[in-house]
Amino acid sequence: MNKTSNIARFIPLSVPSLKGNELKYVSECIETEWISSAGKYVERFESLLAGYLGAESCVAVSNGTAALHLALICAGVKNGEEVFAPSITFIAPVNAIKYAGAHPVFVDCDDHLNMSAESLSAFIEKNCVYKNKKLINKKTLRRISAIIPVHIFGNPADMPAIMEIARKYGLKVIEDATESLGSYYITGPYKGMKTGTIGDYGCFSFNGNKIITTGGGGMLTCKKKSDADFARYLSTQAKDDALNYVHDNVGYNYRLTNIQAALGCAQLEKLESYIEIKRKNFKLYQKLLSKLFSKFSGFSLITEPEYSFSNYWFYSLLTDPGVIEKSELITRLKTMGIEARPLWYPNHLQKPYRKEPRCTMKKTMHYFERIVNIPCSVNLTDADIRLVCESIIEKVG
Repeated sequence: MNKTSNIARFIPLSVPSLKGNELKYVSECIETEWISSAGKYVERFESLLAGYLGAESCVAVSNGTAALHLALICAGVKNGEEVFAPSITFIAPVNAIKYAGAHPVFVDCDDHLNMSAESLSAFIEKNCVYKNKKLINKKTLRRISAIIPVHIFGNPADMPAIMEIARKYGLKVIEDATESLGSYYITGPYKGMKTGTIGDYGCFSFNGNKIITTGGGGMLTCKKKSDADFARYLSTQAKDDALNYVHDNVGYNYRLTNIQAALGCAQLEKLESYIEIKRKNFKLYQKLLSKLFSKFSGFSLITEPEYSFSNYWFYSLLTDPGVIEKSELITRLKTMGIEARPLWYPNHLQKPYRKEPRCTMKKTMHYFERIVNIPCSVNLTDADIRLVCESIIEKVG
């Protein structure tokens, strides 16, 4: 978005902060000429993130979508099978399911925008049969083999309930934690565990708008070291004999570069401070918008589930169409030099996926029609947040 002459300061939705050791580490890569997928920073980034997460193994890859694709392969998802996925999410996990030759089964969301375990369970009970240790969709006659819960905007999904369903029906669980690095559970069976470490696999993204960034990059966590080794092998074109270029499997060019990993190592050093800033800024938004919330009951901010600690990657404002349409609010904020965006267009309505199986999408559509995401960068000043809130209050009335 371009600045305009009558706007004193443009406030973007989400931009990175590169004020640590990024230049130092990247310069070392350039000086030593280790700039591609070989180099010490790739393994260091994997090791540091595994230690931070408490994960068994990490595999550094080119983006979060690559992590999701490799997870589906390692999970054994086969051509023609089905995978449960949310409709409210960025399209990447749904596309990854298609890359694997499988079909998404769309699940409704809960009030924190995450996959609804209630919706998931209801679909299985009504539409599926469990026979010979396989969950079969009675309408399509296809096997359902996995679940991809996404921790939307940093808020942890109801993993205890989802994992219980997965164990009951023998489903692999691939956590899409691309938005929730650093979020964790404060109660229940997974108390103290971070998102991306509970299911069989966890997928992370380091895109430019994420809480830490490598410009573009991702990470796959695996419960089993053998899965991590296989994913790493696949990510480098499945080289069985690198010298003689022998390949026994179809591989992918999915490995993270040393330069990107160097950025990641520097960014990881700042992660906890970024989470602290995100949470502080969320509280300030709540405080400054409290009068609006009191005046219009349909307005609020989506908060972390009570069982969790969220990194508050994005701030989602719930609006009331009876007061102002979300598109009108977004347009009005734009005229003030403030970038805001709607929720993703629901995946069950996307052209490539309209004919795929789905649950009833009552809450998905409710929130899609009402959510506006507002500026959330760690670089935001208190003055920025006050300006955003004053502009929202002024435009809503």
